[in-house]
Amino acid sequence: MLVPLVLLLLGALAAVAAPRLVSRADWSEREPIVALWVWQCVVAAVLLSFALSMTFSAAAAWQLVRGHVFAPAPQGVVEAYALGTDGPWAAGLAVVLAFGGLWSLAMLTREVRIARGQRRRRRQELLVRAPLMPGEQTDGERLVVLEGARPGAWWLPGTTPQLVITTAALRRLKGRQLDAVLAHEQGHARARHDWLLHSSGALANGFPQVPVFAAFRDEMHRLVELAADDVASKRFGRLTIALALVELNEERGAFGPCPPQHDHVPQRVHRLLAATPRLAPLHRLRLTAAAALVPVVPVLVAFVPALRALG
Repeated sequence: MLVPLVLLLLGALAAVAAPRLVSRADWSEREPIVALWVWQCVVAAVLLSFALSMTFSAAAAWQLVRGHVFAPAPQGVVEAYALGTDGPWAAGLAVVLAFGGLWSLAMLTREVRIARGQRRRRRQELLVRAPLMPGEQTDGERLVVLEGARPGAWWLPGTTPQLVITTAALRRLKGRQLDAVLAHEQGHARARHDWLLHSSGALANGFPQVPVFAAFRDEMHRLVELAADDVASKRFGRLTIALALVELNEERGAFGPCPPQHDHVPQRVHRLLAATPRLAPLHRLRLTAAAALVPVVPVLVAFVPALRALG
């Protein structure tokens, strides 16, 4: 049975080639939300290829698994897959891929636990620096103002999300700039960008040699900021959020000759000021639909023998 090997090859090819193909797209900065969707579909296709390869390998190697996987299938479909004719490689491939799946789950669990621990510590620090007033409740979104010499604003996700802003930021941000910053952070919270960052970080940390996972993590950190910028700019204008980014990041050298490594703020400001028009709605729809079809490819490959047997 060649289906597991074809699926394995398909997943490996996508893992290597997809980052180059997607990174060449010149529309990702114009449509960061669509780009986020494309990356998720690509990674889902890679994971689905490996998961299906593991399933068919296990079915070929062990009768018990085969009975569960093909229980509702007609006899002709089972014969089309030629189960039981594979060599010892089927069991080995199934074990290796199963270990990879368990390792991915363990890394995601580890990432979530670390994030929860960090949020818990940061919330405790916030309560120390900004204690609750008598009668104040914590069961809803809470705006916390901290005394600080450096301007900053961030969203602390969780079951009770909190928006934190420093007094220096309140002094520097003027008028609608403050509203734009709040809208930016609320865009992160509403789209649950923290889960995208956790998932991409878990895959990249668990499999650092796989190109698609490393690119997925890097692009998520960049694209979620662009997407949140667009949320704010729709309400308050590109110039407003661009000026707010400058006010928040100027003192830490983001626009100097040696900006911090992996700092996308200068590129974000340039993008907002350039005001490149968005893609046409029909073009966005085509990209979204094409990306949604990518995870379907491994499913079609897996069912080719069955479709032939039934057709």
